[in-house]
Amino acid sequence: MAARDLSIIKTAPPNRHPIDTNVIRFSEETIRDAISYEISRGGQIFFIHNRIENIKEVAGLLQRLVPSAKIGIGHGQMEGKKLEGLMLSFMNNEFDVLVSTTIIESGLDVPNANTIFINNANNFGLSDLHQMRGRVGRSNKKAFCYFITPPYHVMTDDARKRIEALVLFSDLGSGINIAMKDLEIRGAGDLLGGEQSGFMNDIGFDTYQKILQEAIEELKENEFKELYPTDETKPKEFVKEVQIDTDFEILFPDDYVNSVTERLSLYNKLSDLKNEGEIQVFETEIIDRFGEIPKEVADLLDSVRIKWLAKALGLDKIILKQKRMIGYFVADQQSDFYQTTAFSNMLKYVQHNNKSCVMKEKETKNGLRLLITFIRVDTVRTALGILKKIS
Repeated sequence: MAARDLSIIKTAPPNRHPIDTNVIRFSEETIRDAISYEISRGGQIFFIHNRIENIKEVAGLLQRLVPSAKIGIGHGQMEGKKLEGLMLSFMNNEFDVLVSTTIIESGLDVPNANTIFINNANNFGLSDLHQMRGRVGRSNKKAFCYFITPPYHVMTDDARKRIEALVLFSDLGSGINIAMKDLEIRGAGDLLGGEQSGFMNDIGFDTYQKILQEAIEELKENEFKELYPTDETKPKEFVKEVQIDTDFEILFPDDYVNSVTERLSLYNKLSDLKNEGEIQVFETEIIDRFGEIPKEVADLLDSVRIKWLAKALGLDKIILKQKRMIGYFVADQQSDFYQTTAFSNMLKYVQHNNKSCVMKEKETKNGLRLLITFIRVDTVRTALGILKKIS
């Protein structure tokens, strides 16, 4: 299957507000003020304390801090009927503060409860904290979440990362970001086995997906060749991706596209283009939005065309520096690519233009690589012209 794209639902229900998330120490003054404020606007409060042994003492402390508050206690060791009655009473607004264990995270919906305290939040996992925070803010009222933790320097590195992630990703629809952060903290594990020790974040999801795809293609071509018959009418791809290393400026300049977000969006769109028609439509769109394109953007568009041509010619890396263009051929010297028409055309070009280009082998850290060097390449457009002639 390979690693698939994700379809993400980011649209929040109407009239919802992001939950105001705060990290606090166990401060009686802060707790008292937050509870008093919530009660003053007619709301209710969850106070999560996940130790049944001293949950009554915590309820007594809250009663001392806010004498006027009505407080109830709930946990998983209570009789079913009694616990059900307690929750119904809370939903009917018969008391103000529910002091409970984590049992409330399982889908309880109390629209009038819009403040939650989570004591010793550093001891919970990311999904637990995110789930409990989601128990408030379920109406059109502004909601507050307080993570009560020891000082940052006392917590473990992972606990600190979890708390920081939840504070950072508090906007509506940010669950996917929290999930990815959880993946980063705990490690992605081995997709095809039982081991859970890999760290996808070390190489990035895109690189992980690329490596996985290459492994799958290799299996299809070798061990499982009989299960995946090749389509003879479809040209075989010998290069999956072309890397360009250059000292030319190929980018969207800051003074052409001011917004960082917009620039990132344009780079993403550019990487998805598949043919000349799409790139011309893209160019027309950016001219319409931002004005006549500068040289850097023209070179950027040409660099995409260079990648397409290089891929067809079996070059997986292009270096454009010091008025030279160096192209690296497919690394596997036993590859069928070296029997193709594309490689024959390259050899013919070198024979007829031996004063401006040369083909030779070079020792690299991955072994011998065949490469071709072109001289007097002083612009990106010149490099594009050479590759067009060869193809």
